[in-house]
Amino acid sequence: MPLHVPPAPAPALRSVLAALGSPTAVHEAHTPALRAIQGPLTAELPLPVHVLDRLGMSNLAAGGRPPRTRLTGWRFLIRSGDRYIAAADTRLTPDGWVFSHFFEGPYVAATERALRQAESLTTGYQPRLLSVPELYMLTLWLHGAVGADAAAGLPAGEDLLVPLAPAPPGIAAYRPHPVSELLPVLTRRLTPAPTAAPSSLAAPAA
Repeated sequence: MPLHVPPAPAPALRSVLAALGSPTAVHEAHTPALRAIQGPLTAELPLPVHVLDRLGMSNLAAGGRPPRTRLTGWRFLIRSGDRYIAAADTRLTPDGWVFSHFFEGPYVAATERALRQAESLTTGYQPRLLSVPELYMLTLWLHGAVGADAAAGLPAGEDLLVPLAPAPPGIAAYRPHPVSELLPVLTRRLTPAPTAAPSSLAAPAA
């Protein structure tokens, strides 16, 4: 079933297109692939980027509500010909949406792969990106409320999270996980292990 890609704010898209049309912005970007391209470039597949804050302090493992997310920007994949070679991030300022930076690397190809994989699902979703900074982890967040405001909302238990490669050790990249299953696992990873009892409280030897 096709994904319901949310429309990006018009100023965010305009800022990226302006940067793509600026030889200075492209030349100064730390993206060799982008600088080497001579043909036309397009900005496609806009995705809102949400951050999951203070995951380690939530009580998901005990059945509590997920921690809140916050929108930090919109990301566009940059296409040259038949492939995506880089991405562009935008950020919100007091004056509105502005271009932030170009980048390349494994998350560009990982995002494209996860999106293509999600298109084969039988349920429709609104695609977003969800970052978990505490675990240096980025996921494709497939939100079940396809008509929801892309800038708001919590990960619902039936939503899917698809870890992008490189994923943290022990987490399979590209495998869809329901939020209700994956977030408690991530929370436990950030929960300090119980400390050993002081020697004065230890049981006496037999």
